[in-house]
Amino acid sequence: MGDMGTTNHSEVTDFILVGFRVHPELHILLFLIFLLVYAMILLGNIGMMVIIMTDPRLNTPMYFFLGNLSFVDLFYSSVIAPKAMINFWSESKSISYAGCVTQLFLFALFIVTEGFLLAVMAYDRFIAICNPLLYTVQMSTRVCVQLVAGSYFCGCISSVLQTNMTFTLSFCASRAIDHFYCDDRPLQRLSCSDIFIHKLISFCLSGIIILPTIIVIIVSYLYIVSTVLKIPSTEGRQKAFSTCSSHLGVVSVLYGAGSFMYLTPDRFPELSKVASLCYTLVTPMLNPLIYSLRNKDVKEALRRILGGNIFLFISV
Repeated sequence: MGDMGTTNHSEVTDFILVGFRVHPELHILLFLIFLLVYAMILLGNIGMMVIIMTDPRLNTPMYFFLGNLSFVDLFYSSVIAPKAMINFWSESKSISYAGCVTQLFLFALFIVTEGFLLAVMAYDRFIAICNPLLYTVQMSTRVCVQLVAGSYFCGCISSVLQTNMTFTLSFCASRAIDHFYCDDRPLQRLSCSDIFIHKLISFCLSGIIILPTIIVIIVSYLYIVSTVLKIPSTEGRQKAFSTCSSHLGVVSVLYGAGSFMYLTPDRFPELSKVASLCYTLVTPMLNPLIYSLRNKDVKEALRRILGGNIFLFISV
């Protein structure tokens, strides 16, 4: 089948993932970078989940949410990275139609879930700092489970809608996707359908996902900052800000790249690929590092599991 070979999306059997437009000699370097980053993602996020599950002192709402964040990071990066690494060595760089549908569905599911989890974590910090006496009541086990389940539910609904809209388009211009994974906007470029309504719905759906979660995060942190500034001791203020700074760093990277990718005109494909790297690989790699190196409880749990010598080596 040639690149110009179809008139209807039902006739497409596979796509070609173009990836990064660089010299072939650089493919080995890119493969090694992807491999290193993915190995750090696996080690960091699996390690974080093991620490949280094995240490009873971390049986709190904050670490319950953090464990789910690590789970989501692990799986959505695994949807993208292995196939991208394979394509650095592949001549065809093809992905089956079913594989493309699956990749888009799973990635949309986990990335949207992560956005809602970050909003939940901001709300959790708001309750812990602004209403500490009511924390155990307002963040009970039942409430925590409901918040996490709601995050996955919103991710699933969004993913079903996005995937269904994308793959009801007709693909007749080409089957070469100018990206390193199957994403909605590169697939739109291949369509010979009228995609105005599709783009409008996709933009609105992205706004519905991004804006409410950002509002929750911003409002939560406005209250947190207001409360922390009223703490008389400098040590108390530093401790409160320390528990929030890690979360804010993760939010900035994820939402900054996501907003650029989905809420701006699709004019610079190569720049979009770089932005995609921020939330497909960089954020999942940094999350466990940020939350572990800046978190005293996680450090102590790691020391109890691995022993004092390894802990001192990591702290250096």
